[in-house]
Amino acid sequence: MTIDIANESGVEIDEHELARLARFVLDRMRLHPQAELSIVLVDEQTMAEHNLRWMDETGPTDVLAFPMDELRPGRDGEEPPLGLLGDVVLCPQVAARQAREAGHTLEDELHLLTVHGILHLLGYDHAEPEEHREMFALQARLLAEWQPRREREGGVADGR
Repeated sequence: MTIDIANESGVEIDEHELARLARFVLDRMRLHPQAELSIVLVDEQTMAEHNLRWMDETGPTDVLAFPMDELRPGRDGEEPPLGLLGDVVLCPQVAARQAREAGHTLEDELHLLTVHGILHLLGYDHAEPEEHREMFALQARLLAEWQPRREREGGVADGR
């Protein structure tokens, strides 16, 4: 699996940990081992520009997802889909504000947003109530499954 991370945000992020999380989610969603994903971390100005250009919304947002090959999760007994999944764009500055409001770490918020963005790339949405329930339940399940692995492999820093 190819997971490229570009940190253009000016905020120090554990890029290795984000890549591990993304790989975990793509494995759980049964994507082909050679599927490709890009995660880009940008500053607020760049995110605001993307948000205006692509979503016709003003101001920076936390995460944007740009699907490429419209891959969908693999199913039991089928060959996993191969291709270019797309780009997840994160804004750590917005994520930091949200993390403070939610009472957890920036790293936790970025993990949540990474999973959220990947699910959008896989065709999940939350515009309708049923879609919202399905997507957020899956997001919560993936994060809950990730947490023990993260702790086992030493991804949680002391003192948080």
